[in-house]
Amino acid sequence: MSIDTLRGRIPAYAKDLKLNLGNVLEPQNLTAQQVWGIALASAIASRNPQVLEAVAADAATKLSAEARSAARTAAALMAMNNVYYRATHLLSNAEYGKLPARLRMNAIANPGIDKLDFELISLAVSAINGCGMCLDAHEREVLGKGATKEGVQDALRIASVIHAVAVTLEAEAVAPAAQVAA
Repeated sequence: MSIDTLRGRIPAYAKDLKLNLGNVLEPQNLTAQQVWGIALASAIASRNPQVLEAVAADAATKLSAEARSAARTAAALMAMNNVYYRATHLLSNAEYGKLPARLRMNAIANPGIDKLDFELISLAVSAINGCGMCLDAHEREVLGKGATKEGVQDALRIASVIHAVAVTLEAEAVAPAAQVAA
């Protein structure tokens, strides 16, 4: 399956998502590697098999094996880190935030691709997973490495559209619009 096939599966009521899916994957303020790394990791984080299959198929033609692996690594690490850091941030007892995480995260130091690209991917996944503490940390990193605010916005736009498509297709699988209307 490809992104074009996926767009064809988006229901009419979500026409804006169909249009946005095409638009956000056209590099504006990001490189192609950044765009497709963000898209792949966002598809993983969104947990929808159709979306992941389509994005992974197109990403395979646009990313090196190292970049695909780094996107998967970012999604895996953020699945762990976003839960941990979101929880320590949300707990009213601030002492938890002062304790060492004691979670292995060595891949962040050497992700196999440019550190800026890996941080942008991590930022996008952190947005999907809803970790404000991680969003702040990754935004500081990417801006410090030369990204622009427009680049950050593009990363967030990709994550939001990929996630919205995943949610919409999941809803259609459970309760199709035709069934709800009846």
